[in-house]
Amino acid sequence: MATVDGDLIPLERPRAERADAARNRRLLLETARRMIDEAGAENVTMDGLAEQAGVGKGTVYRRFRTRAGIFVALLDAEERGFQQRVLSGPPPLGPGGDPVDRLIAYGQGRITFLLENHAVARAAMGQNRPVPVAVPGLTRLHIRVLLDRAGVGADHLDALTLQLAAALEGPVLLYLTVPDPGEAEGERSLRALAEGWRVLVTRVCRT
Repeated sequence: MATVDGDLIPLERPRAERADAARNRRLLLETARRMIDEAGAENVTMDGLAEQAGVGKGTVYRRFRTRAGIFVALLDAEERGFQQRVLSGPPPLGPGGDPVDRLIAYGQGRITFLLENHAVARAAMGQNRPVPVAVPGLTRLHIRVLLDRAGVGADHLDALTLQLAAALEGPVLLYLTVPDPGEAEGERSLRALAEGWRVLVTRVCRT
């Protein structure tokens, strides 16, 4: 558990690893990121990763089990970095700011995170999980806490929390045809979604 302004937020800790296993994990993830940058996520395979990393195929299969597992691990590593910025970074994303400003910053940061990791997030679902079925616990809890601090008096605050969380984490963002965030069209899409979130939160919290 981690504490944010007195609230306990669940932050999963990675299981302890042997030194050689940790080195292999770092090597494989770094190699997978390089392969994605060079050839795209669709061209990353288990055998190709083993060859590029200079390890045996068994090492890759034991670590990730499936091709989707490669992308789950990549997304998890990026997710932890985002969580740390929320839990201990500077405001408005981190602790210490106005709750409505923090909620706006969280949603905009989350949208940016998902679009920047769009190809990895889609590949992480694999063929057997075409649609995400759960909203990450941190998102729901964080939104719930900030809504409460903002004085939102909805009769069904938990339902409102779920609806706002789904707007960030639902399958729509993953199934959009999203241009590269670094390109002009991608920047416009990102700004539009970020502004939409700001308008939504402002109307919910400040009417």
